Amino acid sequence: MTHLYFTRHGQTIWNVENKICGATDVELTQLGHQQAVQLGEYIKEQGLCIDEILYSPLIRAAETAKHISEVTGIPMKGEMRLKEQNFGKYESTPRDGLEFKKAKENFINSFEGGETMMHLAARVYHLLDEIRLKKDKTYLLVAHNGISRIVESYFRDMTNEEFAYFGIKNCEIREYEW
Repeated sequence: MTHLYFTRHGQTIWNVENKICGATDVELTQLGHQQAVQLGEYIKEQGLCIDEILYSPLIRAAETAKHISEVTGIPMKGEMRLKEQNFGKYESTPRDGLEFKKAKENFINSFEGGETMMHLAARVYHLLDEIRLKKDKTYLLVAHNGISRIVESYFRDMTNEEFAYFGIKNCEIREYEW
């Protein structure tokens, strides 16, 4: 049985300020850097057998992956399909805004210049399908909260509401089995 691991990047200033980061390139806070190093130490201590880290090109995920790689020695490679969803007009707005919460339930909404959840799911599912065929390799994906939603839905059935409100904490690691 092959495993896949997923983690969300470390904390950013916009996470602290409760703003939607989306495709905006926002750097890690000092705590975010520490969280990434601690996750690397956890992976090493637990003896998780990971062959390669694939990470989103956005700086918050790239820096998280770099810290994990430095601690564990696991090689890393950028993967464009892990880039966070572009939330269009909602980028930098309050994460818990009522209008955004409602808009997130509409999977074909591009948020006036962003990317629909259906397009996001298509690109991430395509990546997961490719990874699934590589039965001899275990990956750690380092990406974003929106991507975590897609990965979770790939492995388990979810209602629309569960999908829209699913999320994980910064540097939380999840394990999936093929």
